[in-house]
Amino acid sequence: MPKRILQGRVTSDKNEQTITVSVERRFKHPVLHKIVRSSKKYRAHDAQNQFKIGDLVRIVECAPISKTKRWTVLTDEAASA
Repeated sequence: MPKRILQGRVTSDKNEQTITVSVERRFKHPVLHKIVRSSKKYRAHDAQNQFKIGDLVRIVECAPISKTKRWTVLTDEAASA
């Protein structure tokens, strides 16, 4: 089964080796038939502490690292640009 890759913005980097990423998705409401924005926050593993607040990052699913961390940051050049 392929791993999910999401793209979002870093909203917090206060914890050691952890960032909080806010991922926004848009979908058409089934009844109202208008585009609705919905966001969700994910905690991701950042081993080098290289990402700061406001950075656009891509995260990928991984095995559980802690109680709340199930994602890790992709460390390719496209993610940090």
